[in-house]
Amino acid sequence: MDERSSLDPVEEARARVKLRHTRARPVRPPPKPIGLAASRFVRAKAKGKGPALERLKSGWREIVGEDYFRLCRPEKLTGTKDGRVLTLKVLPAAAVMIQHQSETLRQRISAAAGGDITAIRLVQGPLTANLRGPRSPLRRPLRPDEKAELEAGAARFTDPALRRAIVALGEAMLTAEPDKS
Repeated sequence: MDERSSLDPVEEARARVKLRHTRARPVRPPPKPIGLAASRFVRAKAKGKGPALERLKSGWREIVGEDYFRLCRPEKLTGTKDGRVLTLKVLPAAAVMIQHQSETLRQRISAAAGGDITAIRLVQGPLTANLRGPRSPLRRPLRPDEKAELEAGAARFTDPALRRAIVALGEAMLTAEPDKS
């Protein structure tokens, strides 16, 4: 069975020729979601209002406490659609303990940061400087009699570099803080 069109064969031929030589209108992409524009606008207006990484770094010792301060430092703060992710640099030996305590730390940090830290990411490595915290206590000065005793003990070494190294080691040992543990 041959199905025929209800149009006149001449009209059908004209329609095919016309379709062959005409082009369709270009399809335009849909507009971007309004959420993107809104988030860019809010981010531009709220710059400096939220907790910046520098503010976290400056109060890090008070936020996490002395024990965690010695083990980890804030490294990077990135935003996602669900909230912000804080990247911590952690001493490799303490990484498992920090990972175990990460939810407690996240809650503490999030409360200090305004409540938008949703996750903590850990990166192992050596810690950077003291983050503007108080310096270690000054060592006590070496007494003159201790200095004389060190130099007298090192006098038997003929190499001057070795003698200076022995005296420096003795000074470091005598002025070091006693271990409190």
